[in-house]
Amino acid sequence: MTSETTRLDGTPVASATRKGDQTRTLILQTALTQFGEQGYRGASLRDIASRCGISHPGLLYHFPTKEALLLAVLDHRDQVDRAEQARADDSGIDVLRRLVRSAEVNQGRPGIVELFVVVSAESTSVEHPAHQYFQERYARLVDEVARAYAEVAAQGMLKEGVDSRRAAQQLIALMDGLQVQWLLDNSGVDMPAALKAHIQRDVTLPV
Repeated sequence: MTSETTRLDGTPVASATRKGDQTRTLILQTALTQFGEQGYRGASLRDIASRCGISHPGLLYHFPTKEALLLAVLDHRDQVDRAEQARADDSGIDVLRRLVRSAEVNQGRPGIVELFVVVSAESTSVEHPAHQYFQERYARLVDEVARAYAEVAAQGMLKEGVDSRRAAQQLIALMDGLQVQWLLDNSGVDMPAALKAHIQRDVTLPV
């Protein structure tokens, strides 16, 4: 009779769970690279499985569709970002400073930057599986940054003539444009320095 701590094949449940988690993480990391290099449409599940050293059915056990895998990769990216950007201080200026820190972090992970640039561009098509994800992500990000600018304005530290929402849209557009330029020439583009200088032009306190 099989004990409660082993599977039917005799593998300890805890060990099987750890192995499953490790395989899932490997798939996500490999897919992140593949989606970044080839785009969502160009990457294939069979190629991703092969690069992971597992069978195609083995990959499908964890992610039954290509769409499910892409959304899991994007969610994984967001979880990494949230963990790295978590701060006790959520004041308006701190939110803006976090964007500069995020650019610093991104310069050390070109694969994630490439994934975002390629897939976000592809997802402008309403038929793309990540269309809604990016639509909601940009709306949420603009709202968050606009609130940050508005809070800075309420403290009397936003320069005259700066509109909070327009400034948020411009800052996010700058972030995205810098990422493309950095991928093309990472030695000639300093993303955090450019973002910091841009924000500093809008506010009267040090960024």
